[in-house]
Amino acid sequence: MTGAVNIIPFFVVIPLAGAFLTALLAKKIKWLPDIIGSVTTLALLAISILSIFKVNAYGALVYSVGGWKLPIGIAMVLDGFSSFVLVTVNLIAFIVGIYAVNYMERFTSKWKFYTLFLLMLAGMNGVVITGDLFNLFVFLEIASVASYALVAFGTEKHELEAAFKYAAMSTVGSLFVLLGIAFLYSFTSTLNMADMARVLTQKGANNITVMVSVLFIMGFGLKAALVPFHAWLPDAHPSAPAPISAMLSGVLIKSLGIYALCRIIYNVIGITAPVASALLVLGTLSMVVGVFLAIGQWDLKRLLAYHSISQIGYVILGIALGTPLGIFGGLFHLFNHSVFKSLLFLNSGAVEYSTGTRDLKKMGGLMGKMPVTGGTNLVASMSIAGIPPFNGFWSKLIIIIAAVQAGKPWFAFWAVLASLLTLASFTKVMKYAFFGTLKEKWNKVKEVPVFMKVSMLALALICVIGGALLISGVNEGFLGSASNVLIEGTGYAKVILGSVK
Repeated sequence: MTGAVNIIPFFVVIPLAGAFLTALLAKKIKWLPDIIGSVTTLALLAISILSIFKVNAYGALVYSVGGWKLPIGIAMVLDGFSSFVLVTVNLIAFIVGIYAVNYMERFTSKWKFYTLFLLMLAGMNGVVITGDLFNLFVFLEIASVASYALVAFGTEKHELEAAFKYAAMSTVGSLFVLLGIAFLYSFTSTLNMADMARVLTQKGANNITVMVSVLFIMGFGLKAALVPFHAWLPDAHPSAPAPISAMLSGVLIKSLGIYALCRIIYNVIGITAPVASALLVLGTLSMVVGVFLAIGQWDLKRLLAYHSISQIGYVILGIALGTPLGIFGGLFHLFNHSVFKSLLFLNSGAVEYSTGTRDLKKMGGLMGKMPVTGGTNLVASMSIAGIPPFNGFWSKLIIIIAAVQAGKPWFAFWAVLASLLTLASFTKVMKYAFFGTLKEKWNKVKEVPVFMKVSMLALALICVIGGALLISGVNEGFLGSASNVLIEGTGYAKVILGSVK
């Protein structure tokens, strides 16, 4: 048990050490940033997978920083929900890091990229494992500040403008979160989430918890880019380098937005009918508005950014249903979206890398010149559109069935409609970018370098086998334990406080 607990701080220590070593040693050694970045992310992925087995074997694990026991000391917590998100985050980070080996050659300061990348990863992992609200806010800000710099990494005019807009709006979101934390602390006299859940359960629902729930929905909703808090995302995601676009859409909005919101609303405050209804409406709005805004886009990365808003809506819809099947489907779609949306952004980066454009109207016939990019983009397009047997189909189907079973058929209708419109949108992408007649100016276009191809193929493979993993039951210990944590609700307090010896 002690050995199992001791792996928890490494989720923050390893990326911080990698960032420090990159900044210290890698300025003049060209190949060193790639080595440090790849080794660091591989190590994080390995201990993330190990954490799944540890949680399944021992239950929730609590690491008391400095030996101070709960509720006085600072705690790091590993349970089914956090280990699920850690695997998702660090899997995408590792694959994106491999992709960046070739892609970031066009930028002059690769060591700066990896330093910021690993700092952002440390912040995301910290948000997932922290057991108290103050440190959740600290880690959230570490990840956010690093992401601001990465959005502006190319230092062009539009990139700096997008980063400024992102920073300004994200700061407002952080202010809402900080206010919510302050009100909860003043009401409960504790910052530890498990202890706070215990106190709130004893005191019962009141106006403070209602107000705080609204603040958290606005704050974390902005981080997750839910409609109507989404205005920053369509500028920030296209402006960032492709590996960072994949991280922002694939895992940053999940860890800083959805994970934090679900952890607090379900496990600390406790989900109520009005809050669940609000989340259902926000999720459905995001699902529908995002896809309608995406259809008219001709900038490939901007189109993908709007689809991020739409797909986040599916995740929130499933989780907000509050039923075991709905929560399972929402979390399954969270993982699936991380995979196929990261792949789509890596595909868009590959197209831009080879052609120098993101304008769909200027492309055409690229499948013959870039078969790996075109083939993997087709897989990802079918996945996001919910076409069987790809992974996106299974999670969307579960969410739709859960909505019908919960007596909310209209929400199921909007989910089906959004999926059909998503299919139409990506049919356009495939038609204008990869199919049709090859334009003369693309006669000399070549496929991207090997590390970029390997990363895209790896993600495409996960899209293909995702449904098979669900059917085989492998996900029971992965997704099942994560959804059980949310189903237990404020029972989280008893589990965590009871695990401290």
